[in-house]
Amino acid sequence: MFLLLWSKCEGRESELNTVTCGSLLKLLNTRHNVRLHSHDVKYGSGSGQQSVTGVEIADDANSYWQIRGKPNRPCQRGEAIKCGQGIRITHMKTGRNLHTHHFSSPLSNNQEVSAFGENGEGDNLDVWAVQCDGSHWEREEDVRFKHVGTDVFLSVTGEQYGHPIRGQKEVHGMSSANQNNWWRSMEGVFLQPSPMPLRHDEL
Repeated sequence: MFLLLWSKCEGRESELNTVTCGSLLKLLNTRHNVRLHSHDVKYGSGSGQQSVTGVEIADDANSYWQIRGKPNRPCQRGEAIKCGQGIRITHMKTGRNLHTHHFSSPLSNNQEVSAFGENGEGDNLDVWAVQCDGSHWEREEDVRFKHVGTDVFLSVTGEQYGHPIRGQKEVHGMSSANQNNWWRSMEGVFLQPSPMPLRHDEL
C-alpha cells in the first residue's frame, strides 16, 4: 500500500515539473538570451502580419504566450504536453498565434515568423511540434519548436531591428536544427492537472 501511494506521489511531482496545456509562459532563446515577444506592430514587408521578435528585458507583458492544442483538437486543460505533440502558441495580449509561411524574414532572409489570426483562431500554419528528449516537455529543459507545415525551426540568429522596434532581435524559421533554436520555458503560470477523483470500492 505504501509503495503504491509513493509511486502515485512521485508521478504527481513529475507532472508538476512539466509544461501543461493552457499554461501562460515566456519562452527564452538560450543562445541569444532573448524572450519570444510580439506586439501590435506589423511587418513593413513580406506578409504585413503582426511582427514577432526577441527582447532582452524579462518583465515585458508582451512576452506572454499561452500553450494550446491544435485547431479542432484541443488539449485538456492542465494536461502535460508530450514530446512530439503539435501545439499552438498564442500571444496573450493580441490573441494571435505564432505562425510561419513562405515569406522571407526582413533582416536575415530566413523564413518570416509572424503572429496571425483573431481571438486565438488562425489556420493550419499555426501548429508547432515540441521536440524534446523524454516523454513530456519539462519546464527546465531546452526544447525546439518545429513548424508542422513547413519543417522549419523557431530560431534567433541575432539580427537587430531599428526604428520603430529598435534593439529587438529578429525571430525567424530555419531549416536546420542548431544552437539558434533552443528555447526554455521561463516565467509564467503553469496549470496543474485536475486531481484524480477518489474512488471508493465496495467491500
